[in-house]
Amino acid sequence: MSLNILVLGNGGREHAIVWKLAQSRSVSKIYVAPGNGGTATMSNVVNIPELTPVPANFEKLQQFAVSHDIDLVVPGPEQPLIDGVATVFQKVGIPVFGPSAKAAIMEGSKSFSKEFMRRHNIPTATYQSFDNYQTAKDYVLGLEKNEPDYKFVIKADGLAAGKGVVIPSSHEEAVETLHKIMVDKQFGDAGDSVIIEEFLEGDEVSLLTISDGYSYFSLPPAQDHKRIGENDTGLNTGGMGAYAPAPIATPRLLRDIESNIIKATIDGLRKDGLPFVGVLFTGIMVTKGGEAKVLEYNVRFGDPETQSVLTLLDDATDFAQVMLAAAEHRLDSVNIGIRKNAFATTVVLAAGGYPESYEKGNEIKIDASILPKDSYIFQAGTAFDKAKNTLFTSGGRVIAATAVAETLEQSVQKAYIAVESITFKDSYYRKDIAHRAFKQQDINGKSITYADSGVSVDNGNLLIQKIKNKVKSTRRSGTDSDIGGFGGIFDLEAAGYKTSETLLVGATDGVGTKLLIAQETNIHDTVGIDLVAMNVNDLVVQGAEPLFFLDYFATGSLDTQIATDFISGVADGCIESGCALIGGETSEMPGMYGPGHYDTNGTAVGAVLKNNILPKIENMQAGDVLLGLASNGIHSNGYSLVRRIIKHVDLSWEDKCPWEESITVGQATLVPTKIYVKQLLPSIKEKLLLGLAHITGGGLVENIPRALPEQLQAQIDMTTWEVPPVFKWLSKAGNVPDEDILRTFNMGIGMVLIIKKQNVARVKELLREAKETVYEIGHLAAKQHAKEPGCIVQNVENWINRN
Repeated sequence: MSLNILVLGNGGREHAIVWKLAQSRSVSKIYVAPGNGGTATMSNVVNIPELTPVPANFEKLQQFAVSHDIDLVVPGPEQPLIDGVATVFQKVGIPVFGPSAKAAIMEGSKSFSKEFMRRHNIPTATYQSFDNYQTAKDYVLGLEKNEPDYKFVIKADGLAAGKGVVIPSSHEEAVETLHKIMVDKQFGDAGDSVIIEEFLEGDEVSLLTISDGYSYFSLPPAQDHKRIGENDTGLNTGGMGAYAPAPIATPRLLRDIESNIIKATIDGLRKDGLPFVGVLFTGIMVTKGGEAKVLEYNVRFGDPETQSVLTLLDDATDFAQVMLAAAEHRLDSVNIGIRKNAFATTVVLAAGGYPESYEKGNEIKIDASILPKDSYIFQAGTAFDKAKNTLFTSGGRVIAATAVAETLEQSVQKAYIAVESITFKDSYYRKDIAHRAFKQQDINGKSITYADSGVSVDNGNLLIQKIKNKVKSTRRSGTDSDIGGFGGIFDLEAAGYKTSETLLVGATDGVGTKLLIAQETNIHDTVGIDLVAMNVNDLVVQGAEPLFFLDYFATGSLDTQIATDFISGVADGCIESGCALIGGETSEMPGMYGPGHYDTNGTAVGAVLKNNILPKIENMQAGDVLLGLASNGIHSNGYSLVRRIIKHVDLSWEDKCPWEESITVGQATLVPTKIYVKQLLPSIKEKLLLGLAHITGGGLVENIPRALPEQLQAQIDMTTWEVPPVFKWLSKAGNVPDEDILRTFNMGIGMVLIIKKQNVARVKELLREAKETVYEIGHLAAKQHAKEPGCIVQNVENWINRN
């Protein structure tokens, strides 16, 4: 097969791509539009300097491709891809190694890519999007007031020539930056909206992944050097050097990145109707805790990472066939191999003054005789004067030297020897490429700290400071709800209880798989309320008033914002139930939980007078009335089934909710469990109740019998209340048998009261004063024989069809 290939672009990345393509036996000729001085002097390579890849030239490029029998087009830069160049050639039947404009929005809009990551549960920094300057300004000023130590980054939403990311040193600078981007239009339309996201600290890794929309292959992880000055100082640039593979990307970390980031991204794009073809550049931050989080996506090869990673492909890899196979959605039909025991280092030489003003037109000389073996020169900002047979500078990043060796140290040494072969006026290059890798290697000679193992004591302390005021708002008589010590103290007498007449009641519970939905939707406060509700509702059914609560939050890497949101929800639940949040434990355990995941547990303690303990089964008899209090929805049980049904009907958490169209599926399923404490305590204090049943896992049929004597049976009539739409939808969507759904969900009744007939009116009056929705749902009856169930539900067959 003899291929004619058209490459779009004129940088060092494009020179490296053309260099690798030219090694393919299946390639006949390569055209480069517009090309540079490096591609101008290659055999079987032709520059087309008049056809820069801008929209005004797309039709001409298409005509050129047709007239020159082009078999494959390879766009280098991102802008033509975002402008839709792939479709231009595909319309005339020419394969393109590059994504569609719709998929290229992953680089074209940071807001889109961040929302994509949130939707597909891909680890990234927490963020907020803004398309209004005043709203963004108010958010920053709110951070200054409430979270002054919170470090953040401001990013222009669109492409800004690599200059749209600002790390403000103060809130004043942040406001000025927002004004420049959103009002003054420093970056034009790219600044119509901005992202304000958490500042991540750690080491960056670049991963280039070749994809056909289904299959994919990741090239060795690289690390580049953006700053102009040594030790990563000075202004940002397009990149002053790179090396690969980066030692920080250990095999274990790469496995995590592969499953949690790369696969999730490729699969997510396909599921969203945006199958990704080409090379996906994923910029990743490896945090100090060892967690990989996505910084950004690019939809093309990186520069200068490409110059390093392409030199690591083995001799058996036909790069042209790899690109063609990806473009034709059959990447798994070709072999891609990486050189064994090989490292590559690239050092970029820039024009003096770059990245600010610099001269062009200075002559470049290259002494090939002193180039070490396995070293290469890739040109970027160069132009070749054929008449004078002379190479000149024409850009800021002018040229790069790349070298391959068996160790990273050797490849760095060889690359700097290769640099010495290049001379031009006022050339500048960094002399510390790969310095971070060498510092990492030195760690073996240092003491290992707790932070090195992935545990941040500082983050734990920061969390305490962020939640202290919220926790203090839960204080009540008996305690001050002050946290940060070794435990909490509660004074029973100060709360109005005489210790000789009082019993303490404890309850402990978790939230279950509802937590997975919180983690997948990035909504964490409501499950904090759930945690409290599951515990305090179990106290009140014993006649106890909840007094205090303690929570446990465990994660692999502490994200203080997630933990703050969660504990804020816990505090809200405590306020609603009248108990104090007097302490808790936040446990950071690297390796125990995956990125973004956490688990939680809570313990509540309440008090009850000895003669008020529930249930009073000795006083129950046939004819006693059952009242039901309305639930908020699913509450906290049955979520394994809920998640399976949602997946079965192919809904995402961001989709419009089919049973409540004003909100999303995620928001609807995360409505917190209802807390029944304050509305029930008056009836308990007046001794009007015989018993209570909290309707959790097991539904009505299994929870009510727990409060009954063996000889009695609860008889429930489902026509006495309106079953909420969520349960009707789940039943139909999952085709769930009635028996299963009754044993899984609360069906709209979250708490059942057992009372004497003569007390019904008073109990209803007290509940309605508390604005509680109450139904008379059944009664107690004597069992005919011992094996009869403790609860039967009547009129089940017609419940789903009721309006």
